[in-house]
Amino acid sequence: MEKVKVGIIGCGKISSIYMENCQKFEILDLVACADMDLARAQEQANQYNIPKVLTTEELLSDPEIKIVINLTIPAAHAEVTLKALHAGKHVYVEKPLAVTKEEGQSVLELAKEKGLLVGSAPETFLGAGIQTALKLINEGGIGLPIAATAFMMGRGHEHWHPDPEFYYATGGGPMFDMGPYYLTALVQLLGPIQTIAGMTGKALTERTITSEKKFGQKIPVNIPTHIAGTLQFENGAIGTLITSFDVFGGSDLPFIEIYGTEGSIQVPDPNTFGGPVKVRRMGDAEWSEQPLLPGYDQNTRGIGPADMAYAIQKGRPHRASAELAYHVLEAMWAFHESSDSRTYYEMKSTCTRPAALPIELAPYTLD
Repeated sequence: MEKVKVGIIGCGKISSIYMENCQKFEILDLVACADMDLARAQEQANQYNIPKVLTTEELLSDPEIKIVINLTIPAAHAEVTLKALHAGKHVYVEKPLAVTKEEGQSVLELAKEKGLLVGSAPETFLGAGIQTALKLINEGGIGLPIAATAFMMGRGHEHWHPDPEFYYATGGGPMFDMGPYYLTALVQLLGPIQTIAGMTGKALTERTITSEKKFGQKIPVNIPTHIAGTLQFENGAIGTLITSFDVFGGSDLPFIEIYGTEGSIQVPDPNTFGGPVKVRRMGDAEWSEQPLLPGYDQNTRGIGPADMAYAIQKGRPHRASAELAYHVLEAMWAFHESSDSRTYYEMKSTCTRPAALPIELAPYTLD
């Protein structure tokens, strides 16, 4: 099989796992990386044996690179993605697809105009954990799915992150930080969302950094830090989602549970690729852990670009698509806009529920 040549823009912390895994998938050939800090790019290139260190402009003008993996900061996602599309490249971008709905729509429109593919993280829904839950649901293991709950409960990042300010600025907060994982998993398991009702709030107007680098510095909280809401899916199922940075004493709530007419299923942390997956059917006294499908149960970021590469070669849809990512982006804003207007938000976008990964393939192959 002919490999698809890939270049990475953005050599920060998240780039390491992409660089490692891109060299495991048989279809990808990671040939270049770029960063505003060329020394950082060179350091990553040395560590992962990447042949070329380029400026962003040089990487975008390199004719052999077919896919650009955009790992820049969220505020730059749309700008860099649009530049790559104008340069004739397919693009896979870290989450979120863009910061605003308007930016996201611009990406979708330009990709369609250019006949290019755009994909976006999170790709964790392609891991063995959520794929196992998907198979159980699709096979009727809990009957007809009728409801779901999802909880991301935490205290925020200022106690550990060296530069936590952006988590409390526009485009930050628990919904935009972790919401993509939960909403993407729910769409994979239940299908697209139709209506959202949300309420938002914040416990503190200012936070104190207690991580070492900026210990004691104060940061203003300019976004909601507790977002709660209800979703109605196109299939009629009703979900409840809470994302919070205001849970200071911890929580024992499950990550995701799906409830059906014949039982319930516990879905693992959607920020991971593995398990456990547990089922409790009508009449069962307790939960039973299910064996995971063969597949990707470790951190396999890079599977999204690999799936895109197969899609380019085979002419099939790719799973972590821009349409899915935009639907999730709109849903995240919907919670905030519903709260602000005190009305239901009717989703304008929809998407195709991603196809399940085939099983029994050789490791690091997807077709």
